[in-house]
Amino acid sequence: MKILAVGDVVGVSGTEFIRKNLWNLRKENKIDFTVLNGENAAKGNGLDRSTAETLLASGADVITSGNHIWKKYDVKGVLEDMPCVLRPANFPDACPGNGSIVTEVNGVRILVVSLIGNVYMQDAYTSPFEKADALLEKYKGEFDVSVVDFHAEATSEKIALSKYLDGRVSAVFGTHTHVQTADAKILPRGTATVTDVGMTGAYDSVLGIKYECVLDKFLLKMPIRFEEADGKVMFNGAVFDIDEKTGKSTDIKTLNFVEN
Repeated sequence: MKILAVGDVVGVSGTEFIRKNLWNLRKENKIDFTVLNGENAAKGNGLDRSTAETLLASGADVITSGNHIWKKYDVKGVLEDMPCVLRPANFPDACPGNGSIVTEVNGVRILVVSLIGNVYMQDAYTSPFEKADALLEKYKGEFDVSVVDFHAEATSEKIALSKYLDGRVSAVFGTHTHVQTADAKILPRGTATVTDVGMTGAYDSVLGIKYECVLDKFLLKMPIRFEEADGKVMFNGAVFDIDEKTGKSTDIKTLNFVEN
């Protein structure tokens, strides 16, 4: 089966691109299942109910997230009402929602896990390595294919987790930096990995934000309100070709293009 991972969707322009194009992209690439990181998808950052509903209706099967998931007040209700919208599993257990889900497509049971890193992040979370171990034990025998969205800053931490999970999950893809990396590969025991899958947002921008805002932040060292950039959208993603009988990946390719 083929699983598409979509890089961080940024703001109104990124969400609108997904609304208009994701089903066609799924058809063109013969995608069976889509995981999309939506923690920046709402206007002004975060994720709200309306945006989550739009993304799901547009072809996302599971929405993962990261450190910006709490930016919108109503996301607590979203996480409680929509089991296919995940917050990082290694957040405190008392947080609303869940960080993992098993869902079925065409008779194939798919485990999706959302994790957040510790290196260079503002808060210290439960070890993603230990949480991954716990979840794999919890769901043992209950899934055929498994994918992990690791929302982390440091490439070393992302690569290390991929190696740690090699042979135990089908794919590990990184999110958070909004820049697609050039290291997509199949690890020795059959896990596909890419350090960061990139973003879906304004092409002429700094990670989806207007240049002027970011430049003022660097030059003035003052609190600056970030504003979403507009214009043409860049789409980043990765397609994993997975043998559902073994749970191993057989191929990975990255997608990277700017809309016409």
